[in-house]
Amino acid sequence: MSSAERTLAAIEDAGVVAVIRMDTPERLPDVVAALVEAGIRALEVTMTVPGAIEHIRRTAATLPDGFVLGAGTVTDADTVHRAIDAGASFIVSPVFRRAVMDAALARGAAVAPGCLTPTEILDAWDAGARLVKVFPATALGPGYLKDIHGPMPHVRLMPTGGVTVDNAGEWIAAGAVAVGVGSSLLDRTAIAEGRYEVIVERGRRMVANVRRARGQA
Repeated sequence: MSSAERTLAAIEDAGVVAVIRMDTPERLPDVVAALVEAGIRALEVTMTVPGAIEHIRRTAATLPDGFVLGAGTVTDADTVHRAIDAGASFIVSPVFRRAVMDAALARGAAVAPGCLTPTEILDAWDAGARLVKVFPATALGPGYLKDIHGPMPHVRLMPTGGVTVDNAGEWIAAGAVAVGVGSSLLDRTAIAEGRYEVIVERGRRMVANVRRARGQA
């Protein structure tokens, strides 16, 4: 099994990718610690975080075994290389750009391009993506995944946007191999006030909802 395949297997096993998008990067280590405590084993630091590459580097050096770290909101090949050099094992993009995919695949990293339409999803899969981020999933609902899987049951999908702590299990039941979740899990007010126990509680609840949807509870 290749490194990318191991990473994808870890993401699928985790079921939840925590999308870390915050304006206060000095709090990022505490947020990561809360996510680890909650049992969320796949973390994505977006490029919108100030100093994101350096934070990926620091997080990669301290993350426990069994956790995977990725870079999100990646839209160009140069950022792919910098993120992987810093320790990211997977790349997530809000869009489907061949240059981003080709750079990640050339480095042996897993990559999840952002797609919305059936054509985009299949084009990304045919181009080598073995996990496709359905984005923005906010207005679609879990039924959209069932519709996609009708003619394309082989495509592994990860909805992002509109996924909440409480509906994560619905997306898994509809066929998602994992879900990407940001604001519903990483409450900005709780982070600003240093109440990281809120993240721990929400994270544990989300993991439990995913496990129930998989019949693992």
